[in-house]
Amino acid sequence: MPSINEDSFFFISVDSVCHRPAITCSRDLSLVEMARRMKHHNISGIVVVEGEKPVGIVSLRDLRNLIADAPDTLINVTVGEIMKTGLITIHAHDYLFKAIFLMAKYNIHRLIVVDELERLVGVMTDTDLLRIQTRSPLYLIKEIEAANSLEQLRILGKKMIGMLQYALKMNADTQSLIQLISHFNDAMTERLIALLVSQEGIYLPPGAAYLALGSEGRGEQTLRTDQDSAIVYRDDLSTDRIAEVHRFAKRIVAALEFVGVPLCPGQMMANYPDWCHSLSEWKELSERWISYPCPEHMVIFGVFQDLRVMHGDKLFENELREHLYNCTKKHAIFFPSMARNIVRFKPPLGMFGRFQVGKSGNERGKIDLKKGGIFTLTRGIGLLALEAGIMGGTTWEKLERLHLLKIVSDDDLETLKEAFTFLVKLRLEKQLIAISSGQEAGNLVDPLVLPDKLRDQLRVALQGVNILISIMRSRYHLDMMAR
Repeated sequence: MPSINEDSFFFISVDSVCHRPAITCSRDLSLVEMARRMKHHNISGIVVVEGEKPVGIVSLRDLRNLIADAPDTLINVTVGEIMKTGLITIHAHDYLFKAIFLMAKYNIHRLIVVDELERLVGVMTDTDLLRIQTRSPLYLIKEIEAANSLEQLRILGKKMIGMLQYALKMNADTQSLIQLISHFNDAMTERLIALLVSQEGIYLPPGAAYLALGSEGRGEQTLRTDQDSAIVYRDDLSTDRIAEVHRFAKRIVAALEFVGVPLCPGQMMANYPDWCHSLSEWKELSERWISYPCPEHMVIFGVFQDLRVMHGDKLFENELREHLYNCTKKHAIFFPSMARNIVRFKPPLGMFGRFQVGKSGNERGKIDLKKGGIFTLTRGIGLLALEAGIMGGTTWEKLERLHLLKIVSDDDLETLKEAFTFLVKLRLEKQLIAISSGQEAGNLVDPLVLPDKLRDQLRVALQGVNILISIMRSRYHLDMMAR
C-alpha cells in the first residue's frame, strides 16, 4: 500500500485495509467447539453465519460473562443462544471514515465487512486502523468528542475545512465527501449539546426532540450552511418542561452560530415560536400546509419534509413522517401543486444550451447553482419519493429506491445522479475556494471562467435538471392544470 498521510487516510476504501479473513461458525455449533476454533485461530471474536451471510457475533467477553453467570449450563449451550445479533456492518468499498464513525458511534472494536449482496468478506478491527497510521484524521472525531469548550469546536470546524480542501484535490467521490461532512456536523452538534448540559445546565428535557431540517435533515450539506431546525415535544409536557425546551432552543441556536453555523435568514430555527411546537400542533400545522398548498406553504413544507431527529426522542421522527405521508395521500391536489411550485425553478439554459446568467448585482454574469439546479433536484426527487412512501435519506438514496420501484428508468437514474453529483461537487469546490480567500461561501458561479470541460459538464448537468422537470410535468399532468 502507498504511504498514507494524515489527509488521505479517510479516503482509503475498507477493502484495501481489511485483509483479515473472517473466522466463522454456525449457530448450531457447541460453545466448546466454538472456543476451540477461536483458540486455534487465536482470535477474540467469531462471526456466526447462515450460508454466506453474517447473522451474529460472539466475543471473548460474551464467553467470560456466560462462565461467570451460568457455569453449570455450558455443556448444553449452543452458539446461537449467546451470539449478539443486530450486527454493525460496513461494505468493502466504503471509505475508512465510515468505519471510524461507526466504531465511535456504537463504541465497538470490530466491524463485519460485507459485499454488495451482504455476504461476509472479512472483519475489520480498530487495531487494523491504528496499525496503518497512528496519527490520522481518525483523531479529528476524537478531538471533537474531547472538546471542552465552544471555542475548541469552532477551531475544529475550521480544521475540517482544510481536510475537505485536500480531499477534493485527491478526487474523493462526491457522495462520500458529503456523507463525511454530515458525520462531522452531527458530531459537532452532539458535542455542543453535551457541553451545554455539563457546563451551563441547559438541556432538552425528556419527551422532546431537536430536529434537523432541509439539507442537514437529508444528511447532504456541502458546508455548514444556514441553520434549519425545529423542536417537537409531547402534548402533555408540563409548563416547567416547556420552559426548559425554549431555553434549550434559544441557547443551541446561539451556540451553533458561535461555532460557525450561520443563522437562517428565513428564521426557520428552533428558537422561533413558529418552529417549536407540541406533536399535535405540528400535525395540525403540517396538515394545513398540505391541504392549502400555496407557494409559501410549499416552501415551508419542503424544508420540514426532510426532518430528522438530531437529539432527543427518536419516536417523534417516525410519527411525524408517517403523519406527513398519510396527509399527502388524503389531499389529491397536494402533489401536483407541489410539483408546479418546484418546476418554476428552471435551469438557467436558453436556446442551443446557452447559459442564462444574472443581469445585475452580485449575480451579474453568474448562475446560481442552488436555485438553478440543486433545489429542483432535491425537492423534485423528494416529492417523487414522498409519493412512493420513501422518507429520510439523501437525494442519492431516494433516487436509488425510486429506481428499484420502477418510478425512475435506468437512463434517467444515471442522468439525474450525474447531474446532482456534479452540481453538488461544483458548489462545494466554489465554497471552499471562497472560504480560503476569506470570502463568504455561496452558490454563484461564473460559467465563463470555468475550464471548457467543466463548462460542458455544467451544461449537461443543467440539461439533466430539465429531464426531471419533464418527468414531473408528465407524472402530475402539470400542463393541464389551471395557472
